Amino acid sequence: MRVLSGIQPSGRLHIGNFFGAMRQHLQLQAEHDCFYFIADYHALTSNPSPADVARHTLDVTMDYIALGLDTEKTVFWRQSDVPEVTELTWLLSCVTPMGLLHRCTSYKEKVAQGISPNHGLFAYPVLQAADILIYKSDLVPVGADQKQHIEVTRDIAARFNNAYGEVFTLPAEHIIEQVAVVPGTDGQKMSKSYGNTIEIFEPEESVRKKIMRIVTDSTPVEEPKNPDKCNVFAFLKLVASSDELAGWENRYRNGGMGYSEAKKRLAELLIDYFKPFRQKRTELENNIDYVKEVLADGAKRAKAVARETLEKARQAVGLRK
Repeated sequence: MRVLSGIQPSGRLHIGNFFGAMRQHLQLQAEHDCFYFIADYHALTSNPSPADVARHTLDVTMDYIALGLDTEKTVFWRQSDVPEVTELTWLLSCVTPMGLLHRCTSYKEKVAQGISPNHGLFAYPVLQAADILIYKSDLVPVGADQKQHIEVTRDIAARFNNAYGEVFTLPAEHIIEQVAVVPGTDGQKMSKSYGNTIEIFEPEESVRKKIMRIVTDSTPVEEPKNPDKCNVFAFLKLVASSDELAGWENRYRNGGMGYSEAKKRLAELLIDYFKPFRQKRTELENNIDYVKEVLADGAKRAKAVARETLEKARQAVGLRK
């Protein structure tokens, strides 16, 4: 099966990105034909600075490689290096009803977060559909809250196929049932827009300081505590062994434990978890030419698939006869 996913270069990747998506992407490499891209076209909807787009693209690439991306097996590229996707976006736009886009919740959510509304943000689902369809994707791993993205893609593909013949394979969503919802240091979902993140490769001392600032309630040390409502325990579930986690749960429920003790242990576990990947990340920072080669090779491989699909779509609508 061909698996496709993209990630925006909107800043340094954090542990919410890793446990929420990246870890699953890396695991899927073992059994599937994986196509992963850096969604720099999508990132432009929030009007970032050109320097940030370029820098964050390289950062994302280095993070993925350091964490275990198989550059020989997995196709990994920069979205804008395959411009065929923008032409397909136009072809799909011409069969996409306005009502369908008006129903998409992502646009409303981002505007509510303060992002200035623009056509790119509104038409984002069509570009996303082109990303998925142009590479003949079978599975698109998403969390349950992102299911609408795949439903919209299937709807657009079906409308195109009904109008012009069976051009596109309708993808099946791959819901990550075990996807981790990682809290930020303030208790909200970890997000760069909330300023509550812990970066994957953040300096160790900075990691410790941020963890000690994680928001907890005011339950006294001697009193029992509810681990299910504790942000620190939510982090522990990501990195502690099952035996250690059970021990912490008992200590929470029995009382006599302060949150600072759990935070200190969490810092140790989190730093140890990513420590094996830090050396590789540093090596990549000193070999940017190799990082760029990975993207160029991935674009070449992705473009070969994209051209074939786009040509089929062109012929279907009458642009090639």
